[in-house]
Amino acid sequence: MTALREILLRRITATGPISIAEYMTECLLHPAHGYYTTRDPLGAGGDFTTAPEISQMFGELLGLCLAQAWLDQGAPEAFVLAEPGPGRGTLMADMLRATARVPGFHAAARLHLVEASPALRTVQARALPQATWHDRIDQIPDDLPLYLVANEFFDALPIRQFVRDGAGWRERVVGRDGDELVFGLTAPAPLAELEHRLADTRDGDMVEQSPALPALTGEIGGRIARRGGAALIVDYGGRGRTGDSFQAVRGHEKVDPLAAPGEADLTAHVDFEALGRAAAPAACAGPVPQGVFLERLGITARAQALAAKLEGTALDAHVAAHRRLTHPEEMGDLFKVAALHPCNAPPPPGIET
Repeated sequence: MTALREILLRRITATGPISIAEYMTECLLHPAHGYYTTRDPLGAGGDFTTAPEISQMFGELLGLCLAQAWLDQGAPEAFVLAEPGPGRGTLMADMLRATARVPGFHAAARLHLVEASPALRTVQARALPQATWHDRIDQIPDDLPLYLVANEFFDALPIRQFVRDGAGWRERVVGRDGDELVFGLTAPAPLAELEHRLADTRDGDMVEQSPALPALTGEIGGRIARRGGAALIVDYGGRGRTGDSFQAVRGHEKVDPLAAPGEADLTAHVDFEALGRAAAPAACAGPVPQGVFLERLGITARAQALAAKLEGTALDAHVAAHRRLTHPEEMGDLFKVAALHPCNAPPPPGIET
């Protein structure tokens, strides 16, 4: 039994079952026992691997994509380059390397990172010593255009889950059965915020909501609408989907999300339809499949150029990385890319729909 499970069991005994969102928040960000606050979870020795860790090509192309958006908006002489949830700093380091030859881009960039994990901040500081760190997106300076990349950030936002029951909804919650954490359902009740989902769901369908998504996306979209800039959002999910996407990953394997609180990564699919609505008054382009996006940006040509310098196992690993990022049966279709941009500016390249 983990220390956090004991804390959660006592809390549930005292105040009753908690929402999935409350459970995720405690598991991921508890100051003493939270998953993100106590470890570096990335890579072969961690619990999961993200696209920047698979190949440098991913970060290179995203960096050049944002640089082109900067050029398309007149190459402002100063701007904020930001990343929430930057992992080990690998993505941003690859972006900066690829954009080093874009005239004026580095001189204009002011690098800001949003990271809640002290352990990961330490790792990021080694890769990106020039960065300024913040606890929240709204702490990033708001006096310059914002060019932002968010890779597998929104999927870690806590969600609530609701099961349709007639014209009402029963919320899925976490309770206790002896010393075990268990799922349960509340009594049905109408919910104004889910009124629009009555038209595309049936009894028994589950829908998910991220309480934090509208405010976060609204903050990013509002800044881009006011100041200019662009945001690339890469994550797995879709539009207005139904079903249970809440999952836990530990040691690169899916596990029971209630089994070991604080010891596994917890995520859920991103609702890109809700994200697009919340971005107003900025425009939201996409989402498009990650594989399509990367192919439009020229990943195959870049892969071939890199392959010419490789042989043996290094070449095999490189070919496998290209496939993993782009193939529909790997990350190519599951992951999507959306872009926020001012209504009077074109979307970043690769997001044409």
